Amino acid sequence: MIKQPEELVLMAESGRLLASVFTMLNRTQLLGMSTLGIDSLVERFIVDDLQARPASKGQYGYGFVLNASVNDVVCHGVPSQSDVLRDGDIVNLDITLEKNGYLADSSKTYLIGEVHPAAKRLVQTTYDALWTGIRAVRPGARLGDIGWAVERHAKRSGYSVVREYCGHGIGREMHEEPQVLHFGKPGTGAPLREGMTFTIEPMLNQGRRTVETRDDGWTVVTKDGLLSAQFEHTVAVTATGVSVLTLRADEASRV
Repeated sequence: MIKQPEELVLMAESGRLLASVFTMLNRTQLLGMSTLGIDSLVERFIVDDLQARPASKGQYGYGFVLNASVNDVVCHGVPSQSDVLRDGDIVNLDITLEKNGYLADSSKTYLIGEVHPAAKRLVQTTYDALWTGIRAVRPGARLGDIGWAVERHAKRSGYSVVREYCGHGIGREMHEEPQVLHFGKPGTGAPLREGMTFTIEPMLNQGRRTVETRDDGWTVVTKDGLLSAQFEHTVAVTATGVSVLTLRADEASRV
């Protein structure tokens, strides 16, 4: 769905506010916190400080503000008081925010305390894969170019890409067209046009790409029990390339 300039201004504002949520989390000592405690912290910040709406809460019947996916949890981890972050954990915090009728979606994988070098490498490679995909965005490119760039980067580092979940168009609705796969062939898929807005959100696994869903109906884990990491940004196709709407201050050197 193509967004008009005035819509892109509103989406950029939502993205700026969401970036500030992660800036707040960057300053927070997450070690020893429960994932439910983080959920409550983020909800207060979005509602009270930003005067915005945490868009995941109530979406599809989901009862929380964020997904907190720890270690072998690939995505959709449900916050819990008993799920306390410990030294050596990695956790992806996935948050969606709405302001003035428009949404932004972003996630970051945090390193908790002293993390094993193998886990650090997975997290860094996933972050780099995200940016490899972002750099493939420009008018006239194809959706397959994004997926190919992400998968090639992951495989070169020995990781697999989860295929069951993908990026998505976003705007007034959390999930719009197009679907943005994190694998593919260059020169294939729908062409990218100025004004398109969507997420890129690769999930990389240490081991095999196969996943399964726990009995809660939400939490997706690696089938082999190895680690998984994810990063996500909301982007807009511009006349000359790409604008990262959820860009954080600490990422200025990436653009």
